[in-house]
Amino acid sequence: MIFQFIGLFFRDPVAFAVIFPVLALSLVVSLVAGITIHEFSHAFLADRLGDPTPRFLKRLSLNPLAHLDPLGTLMLLFVGFGWGRPVPVNPLNFRAVSPRAGMALVALAGPVSNVLLAGLLGLVIRERLLPWHPPGYVLTFWRLWDLFDVWDPRFVLAEVVGYTIVINLALAVFNLLPLPPLDGYRILVGILPRGLAAAVARLEFTWGPALLITILALDVFLHAGIISRLVGPALQVATEVVVGRRLT
Repeated sequence: MIFQFIGLFFRDPVAFAVIFPVLALSLVVSLVAGITIHEFSHAFLADRLGDPTPRFLKRLSLNPLAHLDPLGTLMLLFVGFGWGRPVPVNPLNFRAVSPRAGMALVALAGPVSNVLLAGLLGLVIRERLLPWHPPGYVLTFWRLWDLFDVWDPRFVLAEVVGYTIVINLALAVFNLLPLPPLDGYRILVGILPRGLAAAVARLEFTWGPALLITILALDVFLHAGIISRLVGPALQVATEVVVGRRLT
């Protein structure tokens, strides 16, 4: 993500020096909040369903350090995709539901938490407590006479809120893709008929995350745009529902 803004440094170093801290702050806050609430929600629901594993491993915490993977977070910041620390879950400990249904519910908890966080912040925009700043809005303030506005506290807060809304919706939509090891794959295995679910589950043992990594590599190195075509339309709709405004 940050690499997308490096071009500004060569076009206008002064504007970059003023704008980049706001961009970096917005990205860091939005990603830390999104990953933390996502992984915590997995741990919380698994614990409520009867599995003590996340509690034993100290994952029932809103401390970001419990959930951030250093490499995965850096990848998210600089490349646009990455990961948090997966929450270990033992579905055999679930009491009220079957292991398969329980894993589907635990998987669903992550994306739902991201949507709820985005929805709460969306109320701030809908009630006009802050203006709507979609990601990249600050880049329109590159002229010297505009730069004094960038560090206005209200402007900075609008940037952080805008990024947090969109990043959380993007995390939710991306994680709902039915590809291992994403949450959407766990949900799919949990809701399919048992025989079909077993066949789909074998894909993970055969391919692991290789299919997802291949798609991401095609996007990064060949600009195939596969993920953007899968996620983009749903993200546009989700943003319009949450904020009342389209992303672009």
